[in-house]
Amino acid sequence: MPDRSGPVRAGAVIGWTALSVVAPGAAHLRAGRRRTGLTLLSVHAAMLLALLCGALTADLGDLAGRLVASSWLTVVTAVSVALGLAWSALVVHSFVVLNPAALSRVGQAVTGTLAGVLAVAVLLPFGLAGQYAAISQSALEKVFSAPAPTAPSAAPSVGADPWAGRDRVNILLLGGDADTHRVGVRTDSVNVASVDVETGDTVLLSLPRNLENVRFVPGSPMARRFPDGFRLPANPDGSREDLLFAVWEYADSHPEVFGGRKDQGTRTLMETVGHILGLKIDWYALVNMWGFARLIDAIGGVRLTVPQDVVFGKYDEGVVKAGTRRLRGADAMWFARSRTDSDDFSRMGRQRCVLGALLAQTDPATVLARFNQVALATRELLRTDIPRPMLEHLVPLALKVKNARVTSVQFVPPLINTGYPDWRKIRSVTARAIRSSGAPRRHLGATATPAATPATTPTLTPTATPATTPTLTPAATPAATSTPRPSAGTEDVTAPRNITDGCG
Repeated sequence: MPDRSGPVRAGAVIGWTALSVVAPGAAHLRAGRRRTGLTLLSVHAAMLLALLCGALTADLGDLAGRLVASSWLTVVTAVSVALGLAWSALVVHSFVVLNPAALSRVGQAVTGTLAGVLAVAVLLPFGLAGQYAAISQSALEKVFSAPAPTAPSAAPSVGADPWAGRDRVNILLLGGDADTHRVGVRTDSVNVASVDVETGDTVLLSLPRNLENVRFVPGSPMARRFPDGFRLPANPDGSREDLLFAVWEYADSHPEVFGGRKDQGTRTLMETVGHILGLKIDWYALVNMWGFARLIDAIGGVRLTVPQDVVFGKYDEGVVKAGTRRLRGADAMWFARSRTDSDDFSRMGRQRCVLGALLAQTDPATVLARFNQVALATRELLRTDIPRPMLEHLVPLALKVKNARVTSVQFVPPLINTGYPDWRKIRSVTARAIRSSGAPRRHLGATATPAATPATTPTLTPTATPATTPTLTPAATPAATSTPRPSAGTEDVTAPRNITDGCG
């Protein structure tokens, strides 16, 4: 029989009930139910010990990868709900075994109310964990909705090499300049991230949107249509629709080029960019630039250094003032996208700067505090053909990249003449950049093109420590250290997350 010696006091009932929240079984021991109390305490201690051992021995990259796997998210959701309900019920039972019926009516009301609050408070963290897992599952399923290819290398079995023997994966990163008054998808920024799957060392290759006379894969439908390069008559206002940024939209709008097959823009652009760089593109990820604005608002803005006033709009409708401050999503995107009094190369640099600030300042605490808004914005932000099963392997790789060296090459003047591109030079620069990325770290000083042309040679700059207020400065040239600052279009910067200079 339970031993309830001594009078029952309201303070003791609430105190022992509260203790049972962090030490399940304590209230049962106080009430004389020693077997039940010791069993609950032992199970609780075993769970804590297992969690501690797991935290000390687990590989964080593998753990993060598993936590985005569909099966694991389902388990997390179910277990969180079950544990929350069980813990809440345990708090209520702990209250009951303390015999609150022996208290006065006022004491019963007060202790019952406080015990109910404790039971709900215990349930909330588990409920939030389950909700976050369910929201994550929904968002990931929407974004990574592409079916897994049937090729054996695309959907590896458990224990198999997820990279199918590849040393690097090449991901095409696109910024979509879509709008309500435009037809199709126009790729405002074109970058390829070539990542070493072992070390995470990455080369970020940037192609300008206004690259002319684009050459297509020999023998492809687009190459047959444009054997001498992508050329179309100019629009009445002088604008061009035959530049690199229009390849996706043109392919989607002209299914007759592909024998009537529709939606060929994605594949065509992937093959074209791969042909230009001499690489095989594995997957693409298209970011809606205005989706970034919603994401920035979801995390409460982004802190940037604006070196000078940036006017935006066709008729100069607004201006982003110079200075260092936190910008709302719309202002950050106008800063990144404005073409007024600016060229495409400066614009590319500003876009990279905004992306760098976003990645550097999106800390876990902010994401958790605004999880629902961030998840909703992310669903509207990204479009990709990365198969859902590959995400489990790409997340650990992304964590490797955070601590690896990231070098960058921008194919802009004077390195490349966008009107008359030297395709052979683009491929040779790409090949050398990737070779240098895979070389021992002491060889990082190598340049991406022969030293005979130092004025047009982009240096492969190791990553810098991330800063919360990014800025852009030129990479050092092989010439004297007093070399004047080049224009924004000739700057070589590190990967977006490591831009540490002003957005000039």
